[in-house]
Amino acid sequence: MTQQQTPPVVLVDGSSYLFRAYHALPPLMTSKSHPTGAIKGVISMIRKLEQDFPGSKMVVVFDAKGKTFRNDLYEDYKATRPPMPDDLAMQIQPIHDMVRAMGLPLLIVSGVEADDVIGTLAHEATSKGIDVVVSTGDKDMAQLVSDHVTLINTMTDTRMDRDGVVEKFGIGPEQIVDYLALVGDKVDNIPGVNKCGPKTAVKWLQAWDNLDDIIEHADEVKGKIGEYLREATETLPLSRQLATIKTDVDLEFGLEDLKLRTQDDGQLLELFREYELRSWIAELENSDSADEKSADDAVDNSTNPASKEKTYTIVTDQAELDTWIDRLNKAPLFAFDTETTSLRYMDADVVGVSFSIEPDEAAYVPFGHDYMGAPEQLDRDTVLDQLKPLLEDPKKAKLGQNLKYDKNVLANHGIHLEGIAEDTMLESYVLNSVGSRHDMDSLAMQYLGEQTITFESIAGKG
Repeated sequence: MTQQQTPPVVLVDGSSYLFRAYHALPPLMTSKSHPTGAIKGVISMIRKLEQDFPGSKMVVVFDAKGKTFRNDLYEDYKATRPPMPDDLAMQIQPIHDMVRAMGLPLLIVSGVEADDVIGTLAHEATSKGIDVVVSTGDKDMAQLVSDHVTLINTMTDTRMDRDGVVEKFGIGPEQIVDYLALVGDKVDNIPGVNKCGPKTAVKWLQAWDNLDDIIEHADEVKGKIGEYLREATETLPLSRQLATIKTDVDLEFGLEDLKLRTQDDGQLLELFREYELRSWIAELENSDSADEKSADDAVDNSTNPASKEKTYTIVTDQAELDTWIDRLNKAPLFAFDTETTSLRYMDADVVGVSFSIEPDEAAYVPFGHDYMGAPEQLDRDTVLDQLKPLLEDPKKAKLGQNLKYDKNVLANHGIHLEGIAEDTMLESYVLNSVGSRHDMDSLAMQYLGEQTITFESIAGKG
């Protein structure tokens, strides 16, 4: 008789997803102007994990307010981080309330970071022979990967085991801390070595294996980068200490103490209603009264736009980009747009591209975004080179709004856009040149009754 394998423990890095969901998703609002984009994003990811790992114990961990032991080690740790945006701070408590209503243990431990709590619980689980899945978007977590610890990122739908770490970074999990110490971290204010990028750090680690040996051989490194390395030798041990995730936090609880509870449907429904999460409201209401609904009611609900899930994907993984490009090549028509640095096409650089094939589903590929919490992105030239044949093919029909602008911007990158089949701005003008303005915001409101998200609502004025 085959022994049944214990399901893995799933440890969720809530703080990592909080910032990434906030920046990745539109700034959604309730009718009372309460922001909900991060709420929607974080809870969606947790719900997906519940589906993907049935039977697993799941624990959600968030950072506590205030300083940690790393501030005692280095006063300037995270000193340059800007304060959390108010519209993000407003969403933290609702997320916590929903997680608890879902019956999941939620941990917030003072004096350490969420990473350290996750590291400690992962160490406890593996010491007991239980596999661990860490759900995070934080590259620093790669140091926890082992034969029994795997990382997954539900935002990019990617998984990273030991081989995946080597493939992504060029080094093993055991070398990640030293790698982080060498490259430093501007967001966390970890010093590192001046001008030392990922390629240089990996080259040194492949040559000398670890940070101590690199320091010992610092005199052998030539050029300006060698000078920078020798200047940093005194601070590198501190950088390594700051980058190391603790696996021995003195917690007042263990995994056995973290019990899953029954989901409180009533409390959850109340929260979903308060924050106007319509598709989840419909799901809970339908679940509670499924036996009482008629077939006609079920059909009506399934065709209600408010009950449909919208899928917006941030593509930061090469395999996912390959899948999308394959879909685009097979599609009879797809919507396309560029995100750029300027409204003046002569000066603009492309920092991202988006496309859609089906209603309520779209993808965005960022490759030039630089802000706190920005996801790791694909290389711009690699993405554009891969898209070039598709965009230049006159037989591949494209739809867009004012595609003349996109055509000119893409020309700055050596791409000549062809196959423009539909341009909603031109079609609006032909339909009724004086009937309305022809910008996308006006057209969406006039023809679809949809209020679009403005640039100022995301980035502010000025």
